[in-house]
Amino acid sequence: MRTPVKGDSPIDHARRRLLHATGVSLAAFACPFPLFARASAPAARSRLILLGTAGGPTPKADRSAPANAIVVDGVIYVIDCGNGVARQMVKAGLDLGAIRNVFITHQHSDHNADYGNLLLLAWAGPLHSRVDTWGPPPLKEMTRLFLQMNHYDIRIRMADEGRPSLARLIVPHELTTPGMVMQDARVKVTAVLVQHPPVRPAFAYRFDCPDRSIVFSGDTRPSENLVALARGADVLVHEVMYLPALDKLIATEPNASRLREHLLASHTTTEQVGRIAADAGVKTLVLSHFVPGGYPPIPDEVWRDAVTPHFKGRLIVGHDLLEI
Repeated sequence: MRTPVKGDSPIDHARRRLLHATGVSLAAFACPFPLFARASAPAARSRLILLGTAGGPTPKADRSAPANAIVVDGVIYVIDCGNGVARQMVKAGLDLGAIRNVFITHQHSDHNADYGNLLLLAWAGPLHSRVDTWGPPPLKEMTRLFLQMNHYDIRIRMADEGRPSLARLIVPHELTTPGMVMQDARVKVTAVLVQHPPVRPAFAYRFDCPDRSIVFSGDTRPSENLVALARGADVLVHEVMYLPALDKLIATEPNASRLREHLLASHTTTEQVGRIAADAGVKTLVLSHFVPGGYPPIPDEVWRDAVTPHFKGRLIVGHDLLEI
């Protein structure tokens, strides 16, 4: 047994005996964090679900309108609300009652057609909690007019089914400038302005989740702002346009030259998408919002072969309900 050190109190002497018996050094006891601290909890895993991957407002047989969802700790963040987004969420097995934030990239009908419908249909089911919505003007007026248009149905369901006021659940926030949009315990969302003439403003969003960063381009032509936003991101979901098929499609249009000029001024080609992803140094590029779409569908290999010469990272050709 160790001889007590001069000045030891009975408590000090007992402590030293305990440490000696257990093989733990006195230094470790004096600074216990490395030995006794609990391991930090693993980062919550984020889920990215492509709800709709078509481009343009006309309904397509093979792809749904633009919409995405990020799920962290069971909480859902919706990005864009193309036609049929509520049904796509149900098909993906997502809980409509878990929607807490909705983000609109820009006010084109393929991205906002079901903004109000998503919230109304979710509220007619399990949604009973506040939902904050974010997007360019006139988001507040859109919300007000949608509630007014559906006042009859909403009023009856409140009285007949005991539902809370839908108007009090939806809190719209209009965005006009870039910067941090919102932050909660699960994600931080940052926006930049992108170029999608003649629609202004148009935004791209970056979601910094506990385990990774996910960027959505929205609709845009090549944008340095987007490259900066996506710098080093884990995932970039970007719109894409395939010119050979597009030229064949619009050749039959009476205003073909004007339509082509518009598309080139406001969207991003396969070559440009690859270069943007490479310049930003993203790990995974996900193609979505395909232009042109419809039948006959363009095979995945065509999209892949048009992008891979310009981007050497992981490339995913998006499809509806694909989880990444």
